[in-house]
Amino acid sequence: MSGGSLNLLDVKQANIRLLHLSWFAFFLTFMVWFNHAPMLASIKEAFDLTGQQVKALMILNVALTIPSRIVIGMLVDRFGPRIIYTILLLIGGGLCLGFAFANSYETIALMRFLMGFIGAGFVIGIRLVSEWFPARQVGLAEGVYGGWGNFGSAAAAMSLPTLALIYGGADGWRYAIATTGVIAIVYGLFFYTRARNTPKGSTYFKPKKNGGLEVTSKRDLYFYIGMCLPMYAALATLTWKLSPENLGLLSQTATYATYAVLAVVGVVQISQILRVNSHLFSDAPVPEFQRYKFKQVAILNVSYFVTFGSELAVVSMLPLFFMEVFELSAVKAGLLASGFAFMNLVARPTGGYFSDKFGRRKSLSILVAGLAVGYMLLSQITSGWPIVLAVLATMMCSFFVQAGEGAVFAIVPLVKRSMTGQIAGMTGAYGNVGAVIYLTALSFVDSSSFFMLIAASAALVFIAVQFLEEPQGHMAEINDDGSVELIEVT
Repeated sequence: MSGGSLNLLDVKQANIRLLHLSWFAFFLTFMVWFNHAPMLASIKEAFDLTGQQVKALMILNVALTIPSRIVIGMLVDRFGPRIIYTILLLIGGGLCLGFAFANSYETIALMRFLMGFIGAGFVIGIRLVSEWFPARQVGLAEGVYGGWGNFGSAAAAMSLPTLALIYGGADGWRYAIATTGVIAIVYGLFFYTRARNTPKGSTYFKPKKNGGLEVTSKRDLYFYIGMCLPMYAALATLTWKLSPENLGLLSQTATYATYAVLAVVGVVQISQILRVNSHLFSDAPVPEFQRYKFKQVAILNVSYFVTFGSELAVVSMLPLFFMEVFELSAVKAGLLASGFAFMNLVARPTGGYFSDKFGRRKSLSILVAGLAVGYMLLSQITSGWPIVLAVLATMMCSFFVQAGEGAVFAIVPLVKRSMTGQIAGMTGAYGNVGAVIYLTALSFVDSSSFFMLIAASAALVFIAVQFLEEPQGHMAEINDDGSVELIEVT
């Protein structure tokens, strides 16, 4: 399988222009999503918050991202990436302004909760980029999109404290955060004028039914429903973290009400999935050329659980880990820990490129095995280690983690074109599920056991990846006139 290189400076090419438009949209969604993190000290002071309230803000910020990635995936497949990205940037920018100028803890908590929705922006570009690049280049293109866009959170951490100082005064942090919201709104309008869903003359394939993934066998239907359950488990875990037994942000009544809402939403989602796939119980079997195996989606889900899930969890705890093990100042520990996120710029595109060039399953297998070894190494770090060696081990591990993310999303667009948004949404949501599960585990064990737990789960995922089937030949989509179009996936 030959991998195609990309000349990212050749902006005369329509697909290269589209790639730059897309990754920057994603970059802004992440910048807006995490713009509170570097400002937490100022926010804590402005609202006189307790440590528990600050923790609650951080949890609220990611709570809505799991369901929103599923919802956004459906909307993208139905209405197209151009309009959905525009709306997301406009709403996200507006919520960001609401957060920046809020006057009570209740308001900033609500805004942070709602801004979890902008964390779904990633899913939109996965479908958009897949429309513009052939199979031989799609891994690298998606890797550039994911890696460069992901850097938005690090860019916020690096630039906003300085911007707050430039604005000056007690409200400098408010204007710094508000600036990112204004940029998101302006760029959302610009994106709408410049982006297109597909190259000229190409068809934007949509699912025939809306409300859930269409699967192609009864066995896959039950498998799909089973794979939805961990997402509700993660949301229930988040609710428990906010309940009176833990952070105490929710009252007992609110906690029970949230559990009830999750149960109702779960029942509604399962009924929608059954409705969308009702043909499996009545009609003739799905024609062979239209079939795909849901196990492909499930393996990508758990692979992203262990790659992106562990990244989110480790980025959250690494500065404190360095502070405690090496007795460093917060500033030094933060700088050393930022190496983990920095690797995204190179690692994700590299993972995508490996997938294009050396094969999908082989690349993902090697990268998941590498991250398992990497986390085993991190579990051995003690105060006796030279700091340089600890940082190098961290960056080596993070390379495999983020290259693994690139390899996962090199495969997502090759499963079923008309449902790429939904498949990307479910896979992306599993990354957040992983973060919730790992961070919950961290509250019960020490750092060394935490790293070993990730390594053990990665070993299980490595076994699962061996059952992934390499995309071969073509996938079939049906045009509105009933004709069949074959899309190359090799």
